[in-house]
Amino acid sequence: MKHDDRIERALEGLLPDEDWQALQAEIVRDPELRAAYVDRVWLHSHLRAERETLVELLDEPTPIRRWPVAAWAAAAAACVTLVASALFLRSKPTVATLVQAENCKWAGSDLPTAVDSKLSAGTLALVEGIATLKFKSGATVTIEAPTKLEIHDAMHCRLLEGSVVAEVPESAHGFTIDTQDMKVKDLGTRFGLTAGSAGNSQVHVFEGEVEIGGLPGGEPKRLKQGKGLNVTSGNTTAGQEPTRGQQKQESGGWTAIPTSFGRGKDGYARRGDGGAPMGTHPLIMVKHSDIEAGRKNERRGFITFDVSQAATRNVGEAQIVLDPEPSGFGFSALVPDSRFAVYGIADESLDAWNEAEMRWDSMPACTDEGPVPAQVRRLAEFWIPRGGSGGPLTVRSDALAEFVRQDTNGLVTFIVVRETGESDPSGLVHAFASKEHPSARPPTLRAK
Repeated sequence: MKHDDRIERALEGLLPDEDWQALQAEIVRDPELRAAYVDRVWLHSHLRAERETLVELLDEPTPIRRWPVAAWAAAAAACVTLVASALFLRSKPTVATLVQAENCKWAGSDLPTAVDSKLSAGTLALVEGIATLKFKSGATVTIEAPTKLEIHDAMHCRLLEGSVVAEVPESAHGFTIDTQDMKVKDLGTRFGLTAGSAGNSQVHVFEGEVEIGGLPGGEPKRLKQGKGLNVTSGNTTAGQEPTRGQQKQESGGWTAIPTSFGRGKDGYARRGDGGAPMGTHPLIMVKHSDIEAGRKNERRGFITFDVSQAATRNVGEAQIVLDPEPSGFGFSALVPDSRFAVYGIADESLDAWNEAEMRWDSMPACTDEGPVPAQVRRLAEFWIPRGGSGGPLTVRSDALAEFVRQDTNGLVTFIVVRETGESDPSGLVHAFASKEHPSARPPTLRAK
């Protein structure tokens, strides 16, 4: 039986179950058959959607029977997603192409996400990785996970959350990207734009010039090469008293202790912060730079867990769980895959650091150069790939469990540092939810 005949019979519900299952398996294996299947499904779906407008051609539209849905393998499920995307695209003009995708995972997009896909108006939601879009106007936009971007047309898109870097040639002057806080209009440039979960929007001009509108004062501003602007919409919960968490018993014998429990605390310190305390911010921000111009923005995270009610001497395994969040600062394209280290503060007198007074010059067990070897132990490391981190990160090691077992005062304190530098001072600031974050999970110590 020819492929076309089998596809038609399947869509009309006339293919026997055994033949339908065989066809599904072939669709997964055979790209040519899969493409033919997508086209036929689109045609049937489109005719069904337009049947009310086809009365001049059809005296009485014949209902197309619903085609059977079996338990598809993952690849077949991707095919169904492609079908829906194809239907969407055929009804709207193409305004951009997805030209590159690096380590990408997508969720919540209503546009196709395969490389070389043609894109119309719609939404892209990137969970992990870095992807590049080439607009018909000539503008190139690189999106860095986690990012949600609305494409409007070849000259306009909206950044709902995340980070993008735009390169705009002369042919696309006037290309505009807006956020909740600002509207950035290109005047011939390369610029980066972020919208953070804690209410930050930031633009930085790498080359050329931009015009920024939609600002609180109403008057547009122009920024030239090397300049930046940060706008806070007021959504941050910094300074608010967090809801206190609880120590919980989990399945498998695990005990979960968040920083919001008991005397727990978290925060970060930023070099060059002018003395502002960073212990009650909704994000724990971490950054490292080997570039002199970027060192003023270096950040380190600090986390203390109250383990006074846990049987620490009996701990056989231990984990620290961190929930990555967009920081709204810097760009992932300017930082390679990044290595982080977790240090435990061995000098227990330093567990008494004050969250409300956390500053760079008062960091426990640290100098400008890094953690003090005599006061800390390096316990574990983890990596975040360029462009994303996915879901919560779990950090574990035998050394971490040993550190918890040796506690004598009911508090264990950790330092989180990024050891990987950056290629530009506007490199990404990584961030993790603190106990003050309005929705994400605070840092959590799990032990058993």
